[in-house]
Amino acid sequence: MDFDPNRLKYDANGLIPAIAQEAETGEVLMMAWMNAEAVARTLETGRVTYWSRSRQSFWIKGETSGHVQELVEMRIDCDSDCLLLLIRQTGPACHTNRRSCFYRAVREGAEIEIMAPMAASD
Repeated sequence: MDFDPNRLKYDANGLIPAIAQEAETGEVLMMAWMNAEAVARTLETGRVTYWSRSRQSFWIKGETSGHVQELVEMRIDCDSDCLLLLIRQTGPACHTNRRSCFYRAVREGAEIEIMAPMAASD
């Protein structure tokens, strides 16, 4: 059976959450939103494409930063309302220049930073 992105369950805004996970290590890098066209573009090109809610436009990860996400495999959860993107990440995934967007933790009731920004490469 061929996959049809329109069969996924999108929210009222036509979006579905997509979690990006490093394929080799299992490290969770980020979460962003996709619509049906972003899903289709990602599958067609192998370059992860999200829908930017703030810009109301497509966002090909790494297009301007060079921090590309190459799709290894797309997985669909049991309810078809969330995606897991197994990817190969080049450089930081987070716009704060960190490897992961999940760089803060709550420990003993306090929010702490557990990951520093990556050093700029020459």
